[in-house]
Amino acid sequence: MRRGYFYLFGFLLLMGFDTLAQVSFKYAGTQALPVSASLAWLLRVFGQPWVYGAVIGYIGAFFTWMTLLKHAPIGPAFAASHLEVVSVMLLSVWLFDEHLTTPRVLGAIAIIAGIVCLGLAESREHVPETDSAPA
Repeated sequence: MRRGYFYLFGFLLLMGFDTLAQVSFKYAGTQALPVSASLAWLLRVFGQPWVYGAVIGYIGAFFTWMTLLKHAPIGPAFAASHLEVVSVMLLSVWLFDEHLTTPRVLGAIAIIAGIVCLGLAESREHVPETDSAPA
């Protein structure tokens, strides 16, 4: 049961860091326009706090992912690492006035269903065997 809490916390943390990075990049990207190859543009971009939010998100996601990979089975872990697609989509409705369309909702459901299926398959594959030999 303890391992389950570790995975739950780890993947929620990973999703949080990944979501922070993607949302920060979106905000930083809107502030970076118009793009120009100049020092003034670079200073303007790196003067935005959202750039640093993206860096923090990616660094946090990297270390969280490395820790999870040390303990979690790779198949479900890789699938669960893409939960930020769903969280970013949902946050984008609120933050960026994006619209939830039927294909987007179906895609999110497919992602979540795939993660659940991989997790269930992995848990059934590694069920500890009981010793049936008499003592």
